[in-house]
Amino acid sequence: MARLQAVALNWGPTIVFNVALPWLTYEVLTDRGVPAVTALAVSAAWPALEVLGVFLIRRRIDDFGVLALVVVGLGVAASLVFQDERMALVKDSALTGLFGLVLLGSLLAPRPLMFYFGRKFGTDGTDEGLARWNDLWQYAGFRRVQRVLTVVWGVAYLAEAAVRVVLAYTLPTSTMVLISTVLPIAVTAGLVTWTITYARRARAAAARANPATLSSA
Repeated sequence: MARLQAVALNWGPTIVFNVALPWLTYEVLTDRGVPAVTALAVSAAWPALEVLGVFLIRRRIDDFGVLALVVVGLGVAASLVFQDERMALVKDSALTGLFGLVLLGSLLAPRPLMFYFGRKFGTDGTDEGLARWNDLWQYAGFRRVQRVLTVVWGVAYLAEAAVRVVLAYTLPTSTMVLISTVLPIAVTAGLVTWTITYARRARAAAARANPATLSSA
């Protein structure tokens, strides 16, 4: 029960400030005639507020909140560039592709982006849970897994973006609207399924090779 409460406290504010409130703000503003770019920019206030709150309360940066701000920023940039009907469909592909590039670019950082995603999804958000996850970085196998995950997710999103761009200019708009809705969900669901399977196999292999890895997780 205590673990469940910790997970709820970890994810509750994240979902509210990075998903629910930005979406609600965007919908309300656009329904009232506010331009999409302006509505997107205003909706970024919620994840920014969460990042600030986490820093003031816990003295650390909320990785997911920062990512939400990056995504909103990419959305604003894409909205400014793409205007006509076809280009509006391409806009979503550009956002996905840019996110794929961000993932791949993070491989140049000391720790890739999927390490921080894993820390958010794989821990209860407590200082102890975060510390255990951070300690896993000392193992070469764990580092390799995080980099493989980052490469696969980055390449997959780039490929999905490329496919949607091609389809946007070859299929009727009505068909493409449906595909633009279904394809990202299907790709993400496939990636999540693969990630869970791959991570479990990698963790089992690491535990066989070094039992200390399992006890640290």
